[in-house]
This record gives sequence, C-alpha cells and structure tokens, in this order.
Amino acid sequence: MCGIVGYIGQKEKTMNVLLNGLERLEYRGYDSTGIAYFHKNNVEILKKTGKLNQLKNVVNKNIQSEIGIGHTRWATHGKPSELNAHPHCCGKITAVHNGIIENMNSLKKKLQDEGISFISDTDTEVLVALLNYEYEHTNHMVTAMERTMSQIIGSYAVVFINEDDKDCLYVMKKDSPLLLGIGNQETYIASDMSAFCEFTNQYCILDDEEYGVVEKNHYHIYKDGKEIKKDIEKIEGLSCLSNKEAYDCYMHKEIYDIPKILKELFTFYEDEHSHLIPDYKKYHKIQIVACGSAYHAGMIGKCLFEQFANFPVEVEYASEYRYKTIFADENTLVIFVSQSGETADTIACAKKIKSMGVDSLAIVNVYNSTLSRLTNYVYYMKAGEERAVATTKGYSSQVAIFVILLREWMKQQKTWSKELEAMYQDGKEKLLKVITPCLKQYEHFSWISNLINQPSNFFIGRRSDYALSMEASLKLKEVSYLNSSAYAAGELKHGTISLIEEKTPVFAIATDEYTYSKTKSNLMEVKARGGYVILATLDTLDDSIDVDEKIIIPDVNPLFQSIMTILPFQLLSYHVAKKLKLDIDHPRNLAKSVTVE
Repeated sequence: MCGIVGYIGQKEKTMNVLLNGLERLEYRGYDSTGIAYFHKNNVEILKKTGKLNQLKNVVNKNIQSEIGIGHTRWATHGKPSELNAHPHCCGKITAVHNGIIENMNSLKKKLQDEGISFISDTDTEVLVALLNYEYEHTNHMVTAMERTMSQIIGSYAVVFINEDDKDCLYVMKKDSPLLLGIGNQETYIASDMSAFCEFTNQYCILDDEEYGVVEKNHYHIYKDGKEIKKDIEKIEGLSCLSNKEAYDCYMHKEIYDIPKILKELFTFYEDEHSHLIPDYKKYHKIQIVACGSAYHAGMIGKCLFEQFANFPVEVEYASEYRYKTIFADENTLVIFVSQSGETADTIACAKKIKSMGVDSLAIVNVYNSTLSRLTNYVYYMKAGEERAVATTKGYSSQVAIFVILLREWMKQQKTWSKELEAMYQDGKEKLLKVITPCLKQYEHFSWISNLINQPSNFFIGRRSDYALSMEASLKLKEVSYLNSSAYAAGELKHGTISLIEEKTPVFAIATDEYTYSKTKSNLMEVKARGGYVILATLDTLDDSIDVDEKIIIPDVNPLFQSIMTILPFQLLSYHVAKKLKLDIDHPRNLAKSVTVE
C-alpha cells in the first residue's frame, strides 16, 4: 500500500495527472514513489525512495503518453528501496498494488518451480509474476485475472498495463479501495477520489472481487465471469482546493480549521431533518470500534454516555475486536469510527457485524467510503480534506459527533432536560467563542526544549482526561518521534513510576473536578522523584499546586471540554516537531489510511 493512480486519455495530460494524483495522495503516508507509462511502444518505469519531489526531479513532464500508472508505497514486504518500490514488472505485465498477499510464499515457490526468478522482497512482484504466468498460458487478460484471483489469499487493489495492449488499463479489487473517475474521452483510476476530483466529478466504485478492462471512454467490469453494470455517482462533500494558505504545513493549518468546522458541524446536525437518526430506544448496548486517534475519540464518547446518559459503553480496538467472541445482538448498536472510512481492520469488523445482522453506525469523513456503505447509519464528520497524516481536525470532529449522538440519544430516551439543553447551548457558544484566541495563545511554549533530550515523556489523567492523555501522547510520538506513553493517573505508581527520574517530563491533564484532587496527589508523587511536571488544567480549578509548568484551559463545561483540552497538545506536538526540523505532515513509517491489517 498506500496510494494508487492510473490514467488513460490525452497524451499531453498523462504525466500531469499521475504526478498531481500522487501529490494528492501524499497525506496517506509513504516511503517511495514510482510511475510507469507507455512511450514509443515500450514501458518506461521510474522509481525513487523518499518524497515525491525525488521522483518529480527525474520525470520528463513533456513525455507524450496516453496511459500510465503511479504509486506511493508504504512498506509492508521489504524495506523502502527503489527495488521494492512500485510499479513492479514481470514479463509483459507492469502493476501497482495496495494490500497484502497472505499466501505469497506458497505462490512464490510455485512460480520459482516454473523457472521464474524474483528481484524484490515484495508480495506485489509475486502477484505480477502470477498474472504474467496466467496470461502467457491463456493469452487472454480477463481469463488471466480470473485465474489469478482464484489463487490469491489476501487483499488487493491492483492496476496494471500489458505490453501487448497499449490501449487499456486493467483493474482487480478485493478489500482495498479502488475507484474509476469518468471523464470526457479519458478515465482515471485511484485508491482515493481526491486523486482525480480536480479533473472530474463522476466516478464509480469497484466492489470486492470485481475486475475489469478500462479504456479511454469505456470500461468493462466483471464479477464471477459475468460483466456487470456499474452505477455512476457524483463526488460530494470533498473539496479539491485544499492548500496550506499562509501556514508552513498542513497540520498547523488544519488545527486552525477546527473552529469553522465545529460551527458548521453543530449547525448541520442540530437540524434533525438533515440526516437519518437511528431509533435509539431499541438498543440496550453500545460498542465503539476504532483504531488510533479514532479509538481515543471513542473513549471520549464512552465517558460522555456514561456520565450524562448513565449508559454503559464498550470501546474496542478494531484489530482485536474482529478476532474476539463478539457479544452483540439485535439490541446492540456498534459504532465504527474512521476518518478515511477505509481502515482495513475496522472494515473487517463492520463486515462481521453486518453478517451477524447487528445494527451499525459509521462516523467517517469521506463520503461514500467503504465503511459508510457497510453500515446502517452514517454520520459524516464534515471536516474537509485532511492532508497531514497526523489527524487534528478529524479527531476534534469525531469527538463533536459523540456530543451530538449523546444529545440525540437522550432526547429519544426523554432524559435530555431543559438544564442539559441550556448547558449544551451555553457550552457550544463559549467553545466557539474562545477557541481561536486560545489557539493563538498556545503558539508559545518556552519550555519545549526540556522534552527533547529526555528518554521518555509521560502523560497521565483520569476518566476523560486519561482518554485525552492517550491522544496527546500519540500526537507527540507521531510527529516528533519522541518516546511517549500515557497512563491512567492512578496506575503510574503501579510499576511505571520506577522510570521517573530527575527531569523526566510528566504531563498531567486534570480538567475533571471530580478526580482533580486525586490527580494532584499523583503529581506530588512524581515531583518527589524529581520529575518535570507540566499540568494542564482549567482556569476555574484550584491553582495552588506546585508544578514546573502550567497550561491553562478555559472551562467550557463537561460536554465540550475534551474538544477544548486537546488543542494545546496538538499545537505542542507541531512545535516540537518544527523545532526538531522534521517533516510534520508526513511522519516516517506512518500511513493515514491504513488499508492493510
């Protein structure tokens, strides 16, 4: 994996489409890039490790070619290198691939026994070799695809060209997203519609186990040996004009996008006719399933439901949930959270839940994404395009949606009182009023150098503050590469406090009045061992505690506090990474849309 682009159309446009498409997919994270295209009846392949600019420097943008494919790779099999980068070629087939071929070793041995040799460490080269082998034995590309797919175990979105047919692209798809963009005498292929949305607003989605032949103005899609008709849809809810504006990176800009996004999000969902609302009265259980930052947002959702609705909620990592015994029935609502809607583990869980006949709801950002099509209900985050790999505005939108869900849930249960509605309206108004001034205030942390040379950083908190600690710690790790861990505050002393020594940074998030005094006691234990303590707390809470640094956060009330409290830590992570002169938008080894397990 990570990003796929394909194009067939106009000679003077191909290079521009491939390179622009790959640039639009940079947000997904990658470690190498490559393109392949027909030129003077030959297949030309260019590959580079590192950032896309390395590839752009060697591409002749004036090349006349009507057909090409491109890829940004996030290493799964084999280290990042030009040899392992896509596209891969074997015989007459050249391909790019997202996904994982789980039985690559047995397939590789079978092909080696047939005299085929390999030069890379990738599962993709095995896939390409198998395609070429089947084509040589059938001399028919559609049949070769069918025979190849019958032998593969795993996930794949594949786009490839065949030297014997310079007027077609070929596609195969299972468990990894792939779309066709429909233009005028041209067709685009991509793993994400953002790669072609500036050129066309019409597209169709390939479903699992579909494969086909794509021409300039025609495409033939098959499944189980039969040609099928695909519905053409129009792109909605996606801006193709995202740019950094005056900011030095997308992460910084996206943090400042949060106030506007929240205002529009609340306005949209307060209109009960704007979206389909589940019949919440039928559910006796909620399970939230997600990965990474989406999981942390789900933890905030759990805290909100338990505190205000007095309703128990389970939160599960998707990578664990899919393999466990699932206790869910017709009275359970499973909520799946994913910015991209293409997270592989989360999608696998959604498929399992659907097969069980259990109701599900997706919180996603990308319109018509796989997860949104698998679930009974969809709440779109409406966060706009998020180009930085580390999520900021997407996470804030997810937390805001949980506030919205809580309000809808309790209204149906007749437990949303006038007092709670007043609290909601007052808190929302205060949040939207103070958020932008506070962002500017949090641009200056004079003490960040004290974090950089330490072997570890710790974040602690209780209840929702613990969930915030996990997200704050993750952000610091993601973009600055500093070692950081989050703990429930009371658990620090059960072993981990042995790691606290002179000047060890310990962040305490303490915005919960109910647990504030207990967290203060934990901080005293840290101070007694020489730790460097940074306390993030509300302007309305006791200020007498002796710590090294303080981050003061406006009290906007418990419904919205988590949205407000994460902001200084998002900016802190950005500033630490900037001081370290790192690539903030594209942290090493990370992919935004994790489409493999």
